[in-house]
Amino acid sequence: MTESNVPPVPGWFQGGFHAFLRPFIRRHFHAIAIERQSRCEDSLDKAAPLIVYGNHPSWWDPLVAHFLNQTLFADRQFYAPIDHEALQQYRVLGKLGFYGVRLNTTSGAAAFLKQSMAILGHGGTAIWITPEGQFADARDHSAELMPGLAHLCTRMNDGWALPLALEYLFWDERLPVCLAKMGDPVLIADHSHLTKAELGEILTSRLRKTQAELAQLASARSSAPFDNLLRGNPGAGIFYDSMRRVKSLLTGRGFRSQHGNQFE
Repeated sequence: MTESNVPPVPGWFQGGFHAFLRPFIRRHFHAIAIERQSRCEDSLDKAAPLIVYGNHPSWWDPLVAHFLNQTLFADRQFYAPIDHEALQQYRVLGKLGFYGVRLNTTSGAAAFLKQSMAILGHGGTAIWITPEGQFADARDHSAELMPGLAHLCTRMNDGWALPLALEYLFWDERLPVCLAKMGDPVLIADHSHLTKAELGEILTSRLRKTQAELAQLASARSSAPFDNLLRGNPGAGIFYDSMRRVKSLLTGRGFRSQHGNQFE
């Protein structure tokens, strides 16, 4: 694999993007939180290749993925495949680690594998993939994962494929929460004897299992099992909060902007 196949990411540009990203997410979410017991970022060999693959429930996924990579895998450069035509339209994304793919052609699939292997072989990188290939409800497990993920994993000699489930939902606050849960990592070296189809089944089952576990936690509506990675702006909105402020003044009680007790 050659260095020319690894898209350059200007550090100054990405740093500026992250300075924008955190307050932007904070304005739109009450919390970005990950299930505590599932966290395994410190146990993965930092020198080994890493693929993070997850479900694709929302437009927010690429931004949340960039934030999670910076927060959980700060020593790894973020990369993610994106539709070639979309990248041509939004070329700025190429400066943030996104690289174009044409998976509907044989040559496009081969180019995806070549470039992805070059990125993983470069060291200090992580590729984030949404192999469902389209938006899908977080609790809809019917879609088959695109074969590119399993094909890429069969090309690797070592490293990890880490399933990650995401859900976006409203609890007690005006703004939504984004919940994440890591699944059991797939150690590539332990599965080198499997066919692409067999490995694909394992990758799929681990992601769907993680999604099901996250859905159960989300239904409980408790923030206790989660680590809050980014606390958003509290409050129920300017009109409702104004009424609550007046009430607090009349009753002599202190004003508390947060409506519930989740992610205090």
